[in-house]
Amino acid sequence: MQIPIHSLVTVVRHPLVQMKLTQLRDVRTGSDEFRARVGELAVLMLFEATRDLDETVRSIQTPLAPCEGRALVRPLVVAPILRAGLGMLEGMLRLLPDVSVAHIGMFRNEETRRPESYYFKAPAHVAEADVLVVDPMLATGWSAAAAIAQLKAHGACRIRFVCLVSCPEGLAHLAQSHPEVPVFTAAVDPGLNEKAYIVPGLGDAGDRYFGTAG
Repeated sequence: MQIPIHSLVTVVRHPLVQMKLTQLRDVRTGSDEFRARVGELAVLMLFEATRDLDETVRSIQTPLAPCEGRALVRPLVVAPILRAGLGMLEGMLRLLPDVSVAHIGMFRNEETRRPESYYFKAPAHVAEADVLVVDPMLATGWSAAAAIAQLKAHGACRIRFVCLVSCPEGLAHLAQSHPEVPVFTAAVDPGLNEKAYIVPGLGDAGDRYFGTAG
């Protein structure tokens, strides 16, 4: 049975995104190259995920004349789901070194396949910010939904979710839990295997990024 994907899902099909995603998926890609590709993909996804953020006019002076430019209306907070989300954060910080960061610690209980929280720390102004929750994989959707619920409990109300690979089951669960949250992904894979891993996916993103597969 096909699971419907809600209307707030944007699949980024840019050729550079798809090329780098293919390199990530390849089992021959080692940790050093994997880290580089995750960072590059995160930057490319960031452009799409922030495309319609609210802007305001900002008057500046160039070396030659006054000029009207643009600035974001609200501060931006990037919220990686630990630990794999740290790889995407690193890439985004190269483009946005002055953003604030919220850290959301989740691990998957391998018996229940449900997330368990072990850490949460968000900046004081998270309620006034545009928040990007980032995690390379959206598999069952439970970790993403739980992370967003924690942010909402701390006042966040403008939240977007950015991942590299997703599947219909995870998208459906996230849409059911937080139907107003837009999702940006580079791929929607067919589904999950018996261990609740995305197939074909790219394996365990955290293990491949940190070199702990074994």
